Amino acid sequence: MKRICRYLPIFALPLAFLPLAHAQSGVDFAVGFGGAQAPAAKTGLDPNTLLGCTLGTNPSGAGCASTPALNAFMMGFSGDLMFWKHFGIGAEVSFQPAKQNYVTLQSASPTLGQGAINLQSRTTLYDFNGIYQPVKTERVAVKLYGGIGGANLKFYESGTSTTALTGTQAFSQYFGSANHFQVHGGAAVQIYLKGHLFIRPQFDIHYVNNLSQFGHNYITQEMVWLGYTLGSQ
Repeated sequence: MKRICRYLPIFALPLAFLPLAHAQSGVDFAVGFGGAQAPAAKTGLDPNTLLGCTLGTNPSGAGCASTPALNAFMMGFSGDLMFWKHFGIGAEVSFQPAKQNYVTLQSASPTLGQGAINLQSRTTLYDFNGIYQPVKTERVAVKLYGGIGGANLKFYESGTSTTALTGTQAFSQYFGSANHFQVHGGAAVQIYLKGHLFIRPQFDIHYVNNLSQFGHNYITQEMVWLGYTLGSQ
């Protein structure tokens, strides 16, 4: 919930322009779900030092652990403000609701009552866009997005421990985060289902600067947004 509330001010901004939007076109608010993908890095991590290493080597006696690809279910919120029929601005945020295992820091040790300790990750993407709407009818609109924003990767240390006093307990604690600048482009078809209610399939590509946690600097994303237009559609 805190993660969602952190980004709500982004989408409150269009409300300040509602009188203008009513005079010109409309404001779209939507919630969405979909997926995001990026390949795994070609290098690994030393579990002891968390420094980069070459797969197949053993830099500190713990081996060089491979890291996963990003292939995540995403949820999101978006807001578009169309000043004119063909031009507007917007903002959107999408986040990975579930953590994914990123690398194993320590193998399970049953004799010590300790399970494997993992480093888990969670990805969030957000951007501010200019919007060009080349096709606009009463039932369908084609939207092209371009803008800038950021990518945030949060990491959590998780595992289990067993003692005679507490039994087996799971733990998860914040480990750290990495922030990256990103450039965003996207294309969508907004289809009105009934009145002002719409569905919007959308494809996006994010160029994320120095995205060393994965195999290259591009994240592709597919989302389906369900929303409502305030003002004229």
